[in-house]
Amino acid sequence: SAAYLGYIDLRVLCLLLCLMAVVAGLQHCGVFLVLSQRLLAGEKNVRLLQLLLVLLPFFSSMLITNDVALITFVPFTLQILELAGERRRVLPTVILQTAAANLGSMATPVGNPQNLFLCGHFHLSAGDFFSTLLPYTAVSLLALSAGALVGSRQSVCVRFPQPAAIRRPGLLAVLAALFALCLLAVFHVVHYAVVTAVVVTALLVLAPALLKKVDYSLLLTFVFFFIFAGNIGQIPALRQLLAGW
Repeated sequence: SAAYLGYIDLRVLCLLLCLMAVVAGLQHCGVFLVLSQRLLAGEKNVRLLQLLLVLLPFFSSMLITNDVALITFVPFTLQILELAGERRRVLPTVILQTAAANLGSMATPVGNPQNLFLCGHFHLSAGDFFSTLLPYTAVSLLALSAGALVGSRQSVCVRFPQPAAIRRPGLLAVLAALFALCLLAVFHVVHYAVVTAVVVTALLVLAPALLKKVDYSLLLTFVFFFIFAGNIGQIPALRQLLAGW
């Protein structure tokens, strides 16, 4: 049916494309590794070390999505705990990180695709969005912190054999500006089509390889999801049943 085209939310797809490309660029520039090393290097209490490892994906997922936060910080955590001689903490730490990435990502419109869709579909303002989710985020932070602070009080010294450094600072500055532009589009300050054109053009000129790192299969999955959801919505009996629930 030609109506299928109307089911597809082009705004969400375009913003997802822009955000994934920009976040891939931030990873490429080494932003997250540099931040992590500066937070974790030196002598640390084991419980504090574990807390920092859990909070890194919690807060970073608010901007770079939950899956990217885990892909970035779980391998890093394995390296850190190996260097600290705390391999026995790998399993509980990674479990807490997985929960942290998902709980942190719910706190912002760009933390996961669901929030991006909801924020756009219902035209939520920043005030409405954050005031609704702030209590849940605060409770999640307290619970994760309590879980991470269980264990030994002994100290360990963490040293990195190869300190990370920021690569291509000029590109990083452009990416930061593009990310800010994406946030403006999420809250309808700037039209998504303008932002998409600016982001794609800038990356084609400065770093075309970043566009290859976008998860196009995820975007295609969303296309089919929109079509499926649109079709379900056209079945009167089912639509009434779901609305009643």
